[in-house]
Amino acid sequence: MAEPAPLSDTEPDEPGITWRVKLVVALLVVLGVAVVLGTNRWLSERFTEVTRNRAELRLTLYSGNMISELQRNSVVPLLLARDPELIGALERKEYSSTSARLISFQQEIGAASILLLDREGRVVGATNRHQIGENFRATPQFVEAQRVNDTIFSVAPRQAFGFDFTYSRALRVENQVVGVIVVAVDLVKYERAWAGLQDAVLVTDSEGKVLLATEPRWRGLALDEALQARDAPSAIRRALQGAADWAQAPPDAYVSGEAVMKTETRVAFRGWRMITFTAYDSVRERVNGVLALEIMGFAILLAVTFYMLSRRAWSQSVSLQRESAELRMLNARLQREIAEREKVQKNLEVAELTLAQSSKLAALGEMSAAVSHELNQPLAAMKTYLAGARLLLQRKRPEEALSSFQRIDDLIDRMGAITRQLKSYARKGGEAFEPVDMRASVSNALAMMEPQLKARVVRITRSVPRGPVMVMADKVRLEQVIINLLRNALDACKDIRAPQIDLILSAGETATLTVRDNGHGIKELEQVFEPFYTTKKPGEGVGLGLAISSGIVTDLGGRLTARNAEGGGAVFEMQLPILGGEAKAAE
Repeated sequence: MAEPAPLSDTEPDEPGITWRVKLVVALLVVLGVAVVLGTNRWLSERFTEVTRNRAELRLTLYSGNMISELQRNSVVPLLLARDPELIGALERKEYSSTSARLISFQQEIGAASILLLDREGRVVGATNRHQIGENFRATPQFVEAQRVNDTIFSVAPRQAFGFDFTYSRALRVENQVVGVIVVAVDLVKYERAWAGLQDAVLVTDSEGKVLLATEPRWRGLALDEALQARDAPSAIRRALQGAADWAQAPPDAYVSGEAVMKTETRVAFRGWRMITFTAYDSVRERVNGVLALEIMGFAILLAVTFYMLSRRAWSQSVSLQRESAELRMLNARLQREIAEREKVQKNLEVAELTLAQSSKLAALGEMSAAVSHELNQPLAAMKTYLAGARLLLQRKRPEEALSSFQRIDDLIDRMGAITRQLKSYARKGGEAFEPVDMRASVSNALAMMEPQLKARVVRITRSVPRGPVMVMADKVRLEQVIINLLRNALDACKDIRAPQIDLILSAGETATLTVRDNGHGIKELEQVFEPFYTTKKPGEGVGLGLAISSGIVTDLGGRLTARNAEGGGAVFEMQLPILGGEAKAAE
């Protein structure tokens, strides 16, 4: 009768232990589900916002590059419409050298193609000689250009899939149309650049018609029609799509049956808009990675808790077996974690590729800004000469006006040389080197700056040797550096009561040109030659002049330095190697 007592004491404990274990497991499960759902919601919103911000940044870069290309080509018809040789060829109807001249313009300007039409709309000159003889009489480029005395932008469907984007302008003699110049803008290259990305990109006009798109079948359709142009997803694919988006906010749109995030921006050109569709895959993968770690942590916690609460009810042998099983589970989870880390590493490689592509686009934007910066000086001079020529013509002094037009023609040649130099900037070319007298380069630079110097009360002192100072250099690029130094000195003296700029040219072991001003000096000397560093107000400069000048001087085999003068102001010194033979002859 003594043995049943322990059995009765043990039997009531079994249900109590089982109940506690069940309660703890239930609480952990509820806590785990709540944490996973909350984390999923918070991380989804956060990563979606980050992805959207990156998409908006890419849109800003894309639209800026496209606007820069359109603006660069918009001035080409205006320049070509004033070309005397093209006008003369149309008047004489002699087109033997017209195509060759247009090809040379294309190489200098970088346009996609250039056409010259006579007054009947027939192609008499083209960069693509196969187009000579074609008739554009009924096209918008020809008809609209004759109606107004301005440059016309046209969008025309291609014979193949897509659109042609052109600028056209009528060539007039005594207010009579003698022909039309048509310049094509290559926007398809941006489509090819966008096609290498994961996002779907498209550009629509003011009426919502798709003009450019990474998906070829979208072109020419309205936006709603383009998004509907897809194959219907299968039942299995719809089920997988629903399972993937179980906790995701409603998507902005669907592209090819896949939920995407829509980002839109306005392009500052004729009401165009640019839209990108970004897949949620990257967001879902990052959220799922964190959720997997949380679930694994809760699973481990649940297993450990279950083990701690239930080990009293098991013998030592059963406990050892359970520990072995737990170790195997931990090993399996560790293997899954290793697989997850390998997946994260692959995602990192994809991110690095995306960063490399963004760097290329940033370099393109920097080059576009450099072109705009370097052309401002000749354009300002051209505006001054045009104003003078207009005044001379009003006073019936055409001979003097012709000299102003000749200077404008020289400036146009200089602008072409600057664009050629900027395109070869990355190649570090030196094929245009020749013996140059730096005294003449200083005089030419002062002549180029004459309109700005006349508009300001500035004292200019120039000290040059009597004999020639010969260096081996590119004449245009050397004068460009001197102009940039003069322009910076002129800007530095803008708020000085008695502004003064000193130019000192000396010849010793090297040819040294010193440009000194009495301005406020340079606060951060170590950053003065870095791209986009500027002390000017927004809109007055982009900080590329000194960076480009330093690169040019380095290409010429010299160096450009800057320092602050003891009495105030800044001093820039350009040192170039003396040309051996000419230096001995001068001595």
